[in-house]
Amino acid sequence: MKKLIVMATLALSPVFSAQEMVTRPVQSYQTAQYQAKKKAFVENLLSKMTLDEKIGQLNLPTSGDFTTGQAQSSDIGKKVEQGLVGGLFNIKGAEKIKAVQKVAIEKSRLKIPLIFGMDVIHGYETTFPIPLGLAASWDMNLVQQSARIAAKEASSDGINWTFSPMVDISREPRWGRVSEGSGEDPYLGSEVSKNMVYGYQGKDLSVGNTILACVKHFALYGAGEAGRDYNTVDMSHVRMFNEYFPPYKAAVDAGVASVMASFNEVDGVPATGNKWLQTDVLRKMWNFKGFVVTDYTGINEMIEHGMGDLQQVSALALKAGVDMDMVGEGFLTTLKKSLDEGKVTKAEIDMAARRILEAKYDLGLFDDPYRYGDAKLAAKEVYSMENRNVARNVAAQSMVLLKNENQVLPLKKSGTVAVIGPLVNNSLNMAGTWSVATKHAASVSLMQGLQANYGKEVKFLSAKGANIDYDVKLEDIYAAHGKKTDRDSRSKEELLKEAVDVASKADVIVLAIGESAEMSGESSSRTEITIPQSQVDLLNELKKTGKPIAMVLYTGRPLALTNVKDTPDAILNAWFAGSEAGNAISDVLFGKVNPSGKLPMTFPRSLGQVPIYYNAKNTGRPLSQDKVDKCEYERFRSNYMDECNTPLYPFGYGLSYSKFTYSDLSVSNSNPKGNQTVQASVTVTNSGNYDGAEVVQLYIRDMVGSITRPVKELKGFQKVFLKKGESKKVTFDITPESLKFYNGELKFDWEPGEFDIMVGTSSNDVKHSKINWTK
Repeated sequence: MKKLIVMATLALSPVFSAQEMVTRPVQSYQTAQYQAKKKAFVENLLSKMTLDEKIGQLNLPTSGDFTTGQAQSSDIGKKVEQGLVGGLFNIKGAEKIKAVQKVAIEKSRLKIPLIFGMDVIHGYETTFPIPLGLAASWDMNLVQQSARIAAKEASSDGINWTFSPMVDISREPRWGRVSEGSGEDPYLGSEVSKNMVYGYQGKDLSVGNTILACVKHFALYGAGEAGRDYNTVDMSHVRMFNEYFPPYKAAVDAGVASVMASFNEVDGVPATGNKWLQTDVLRKMWNFKGFVVTDYTGINEMIEHGMGDLQQVSALALKAGVDMDMVGEGFLTTLKKSLDEGKVTKAEIDMAARRILEAKYDLGLFDDPYRYGDAKLAAKEVYSMENRNVARNVAAQSMVLLKNENQVLPLKKSGTVAVIGPLVNNSLNMAGTWSVATKHAASVSLMQGLQANYGKEVKFLSAKGANIDYDVKLEDIYAAHGKKTDRDSRSKEELLKEAVDVASKADVIVLAIGESAEMSGESSSRTEITIPQSQVDLLNELKKTGKPIAMVLYTGRPLALTNVKDTPDAILNAWFAGSEAGNAISDVLFGKVNPSGKLPMTFPRSLGQVPIYYNAKNTGRPLSQDKVDKCEYERFRSNYMDECNTPLYPFGYGLSYSKFTYSDLSVSNSNPKGNQTVQASVTVTNSGNYDGAEVVQLYIRDMVGSITRPVKELKGFQKVFLKKGESKKVTFDITPESLKFYNGELKFDWEPGEFDIMVGTSSNDVKHSKINWTK
């Protein structure tokens, strides 16, 4: 048996074997000569600008995707000509963008170029899995590669700014935007955050195929009460800094160029007007040098929060540290009056304009305002077969095998397979939510993927079986943004009969059920996080056939699957896998790819457990571990009378077609002192029948602290590939840096004492070793 050693240091990204990754901020920012040249240029330009032109730089309207002929004649075109627009978003296409830029360069007085933004969230036209799915790959190289491809495609089509990554930590599956983030954990979220920034921005923003990243939503947006979008957030500063802030800070440390303010309030003040947040934390504590943009009409919405009229809230936002107003035009229409009345200062307006101009300088737009957008390059770069092949691989790596009884998966490449479900022939829903530039009609449906890849060896039969939901009005709501669900007008009985008839002719059933694409995403909060009853009835009816069932789960959030988990023989969580969804799912179902994804967010047993997350804190009356394991109730302990404390599927969980066994955990020093390094090691063996990858996870518990500490915290992970029968020694380097946290005085430090070191295959399946660390 071959044995290898793999090493990792917690301060670095996990080790992966694919392409070289960017591991540092944009280099052009780092030289004093560059900074001096930029400062001189921007200050000279500011000195020539009128007040209206400065305020114009702070204005970010949406143009709509108008034709090139409208670029000058439209209202937006006229404002561009007058120098009243700093940037635009939602225009798609190199020629259209060039036409608008031409107005700015040839018609405006100072010829200041525009920046062009778009929600390039998980790919451009080549679309990758939803961000929650990307995080489930636990492969930072693939995460970064997806952002790099998105940047290359978008930049060739004229875009030079993306409103991504979204890094909001959330423990609330009712909130639809969990699909757009990386889940519940600050460490994993931070790793994804910085690698997305590196992918978008690369080593040099001015090269023409990199774009400005925008980390969002600052801050705490994922903690809205009751899982309702845009809702109130209220939490302690200790929780903010330890659990919710890290991914934002990771993006800042990685050199992110811009930050988007969130809709919610923080400490009773909306984030868009919160000076403590936008200035004290972001700029003074974290040394952020880029610019802050509001979310869509974020300034105007402070009126409904009760913060004043448009003039008042616009002044509040500027003074808080916001530099650019998205869509609302509060800056454009009120700042001049506020300056006259002494409610804002010239220095504050100048500073905001300066930051926007500096970003344009970093993009190289003053040297060449047309460097972004080349129709010939876009024809080669956008949605290329090379990019689609990468998307297919990333999608396959993101899928999580939740169950596989009797080795139903992988499927045999012979016989007859019944492919059943409301979306099996639907391409429009495969990319999931926030897929603005996706070629939805060209996305590969499940049936298309199966037929194209295995149609010569396997006979595939298909049936719809059920609509997404029995409720016609609800399904109409779900079919947002043009992502039709192809509702069938036949009765429930007719649909079920067809499905059973098809299943009776097959050797095995592939049942694809769950959510449609827009059942998760922005403004897609749900009070029930179960699979709709129409699809549950279909599953139960097919179970009566006695045929093996492999269930493919479409979802943008953790679902409560307790009522369905025992029915199918296998469950493969495919998320929403992007442009190549059908091909990627086929690759996994038939074993071309051995699933290796792990959950980035806990799946509850029922809604009543929410919020449920692995890195919780103990209570003073915890339930004993024995009773937790047995799901037994005990009065006067922290538990439920009618439900277990444990989740259905824990954070970090995911099966493989193979089996991985772990040796006992060993530590190099059980009594370290000061800044020593402790090595924690396990030997992982692929003891199954398939080659595959395993995500080895390191958790640490600080047993005694000056404030209460979580029962465990993710502190490192490595994704290792093992051939069947192969073993690897996986080692993590642990230093005092790994032990630091924000204490009650918000000082970031570590405290000596006892620590439980845990390494394993998921958050609830680990090997333990204790160390006692002294200073």
